[in-house]
Amino acid sequence: MSQEIYLIDEGTELKNKLAELFKKEPDYKLKKAKAQDVETVLKNIPSLIIINEDNIKDDIVNLCNQIRQNEDNSITPIIVISSITEKKHTIEILQACVEHYIKAPIDEEYLYYTIKNVIRLLDTNRRVSPLTGLPGNVQIQAEMKKRLLNKENFAILYVDLDNFKAYNDIYGFFNGDEIIKFTSRCILDNMSDTEEEDNFVGHIGGDDFVAITSNIDCEKMCQGIILEFDKGVLKYFNKEDIEKGYIEVPNRKCVVEQFPLTSISIGVVIIEEGRFKNVLEIGEVAAQVKHLAKSTPGSTYVIDRRKNKDE
Repeated sequence: MSQEIYLIDEGTELKNKLAELFKKEPDYKLKKAKAQDVETVLKNIPSLIIINEDNIKDDIVNLCNQIRQNEDNSITPIIVISSITEKKHTIEILQACVEHYIKAPIDEEYLYYTIKNVIRLLDTNRRVSPLTGLPGNVQIQAEMKKRLLNKENFAILYVDLDNFKAYNDIYGFFNGDEIIKFTSRCILDNMSDTEEEDNFVGHIGGDDFVAITSNIDCEKMCQGIILEFDKGVLKYFNKEDIEKGYIEVPNRKCVVEQFPLTSISIGVVIIEEGRFKNVLEIGEVAAQVKHLAKSTPGSTYVIDRRKNKDE
């Protein structure tokens, strides 16, 4: 997953140094902005913000507080680079919840590893799913909001499993966890097999996933996920159940019920500029289209292409 780093700086020297430091690491995307454009920076919810105090006119403490008070960037790390050496000033900067204060002139190797380690730590903390290692609800919401604010066209795939509870009841939670991890791999495999660099996959929890892509013509992607899932999921069933095509599960009244083998359902919402005002509206349509997908037996996908959410 790409790491977007914003440098707030009026000059170009530091940007050129950073570009040289990370020239062999294409996942690190470096962008520069002026202090007056900080609102645009915050809309993009970057992985890291670096401020070169020596080259901006704005009050540094106010600028850091503005970043930290932004709801979507409350945990976005900030590094301040400055030639001011007074302890009082350094403490004021750190009190604004800045992660690192690096004194200029900078040691390039020190700066390189500081950036790498800050992003690594944040990435670890944001990955709230210990099972799949995928971003959770906070990052999913932030990713959706970022694309809406930037007026992007994109597609959201809401993915979950059918008859998964019945599977857990018979095969146990350990095997159920293995299917969850397998599902995440199916989604990631098919999201990475595209030309889009900004694809995003998140794990809501349980057997629910979200995938976001700028490729709104995503039928091939859905078909690929289903094909890989249906082929691979059979290894999580015993031969007898595969031959029957269903599993038998006693309900609370000890009556045995039959459930089809676990399948996958994908509900897709196409987001084009002006169609939705916020993520809540997207969620309403997503619930409808996912219900349609799950009401069809077996693995399937349904794509909502309406121009207006009320159509």
